[in-house]
Amino acid sequence: MNHTHLNLYVVDDDDAVRRSLGLLLLSRGHAVQTFDSGEAFLAAADLKRAGCVILDLRMAGMSGLQVFEQLRARQSAMVVLFLSGHGDIPIAVDAVQKGAFGWLEKPCNDEHLLKTVQLALQKAAELALRQRSQQEAQTRWDKLTPREKQVAREVAQGKPNKRIALDLAPLELRTVETHRAHVFAKLAVANSNELDRFLRDNEL
Repeated sequence: MNHTHLNLYVVDDDDAVRRSLGLLLLSRGHAVQTFDSGEAFLAAADLKRAGCVILDLRMAGMSGLQVFEQLRARQSAMVVLFLSGHGDIPIAVDAVQKGAFGWLEKPCNDEHLLKTVQLALQKAAELALRQRSQQEAQTRWDKLTPREKQVAREVAQGKPNKRIALDLAPLELRTVETHRAHVFAKLAVANSNELDRFLRDNEL
């Protein structure tokens, strides 16, 4: 699958490495952007949108690990690949355990690099799809009135209409039935089980 539409970044303070990686990725159709520092990357990149960043572990200024920690702190959807020298492999492995996608050892074979980047972009594509799904779900959820949202949460727990009317009193049974119908229609769910899954899957 072609993932060349996804954001792809290279962050390395070595001009030669940055240039060669950028040209290699461009030659394969990737719209890659390169940065000579972690600070520049964090300031300019779209960190909320799913994509992939190839981060050098050791750089002047912020290290790759510090940039990675910033991405984690900002809850970025960016998939992280580290570039590491041989002596940095234990550090790279530790970063993977903390959520990085993987690492590439310098110097890296072009085909291995491209294959690993493709796998990382596949992961980024999955995250992008998840983002779009959650955004669409949020849009549907926002169409509910405050009272409909209350009823939705009660319905998702499997409560019958009479119980919901009591829990949200003063609320008539017919009103609960109307709200329930509106919730199902607006959220495009058929029953309480689907509603519960909708709320859980989209963290609403």
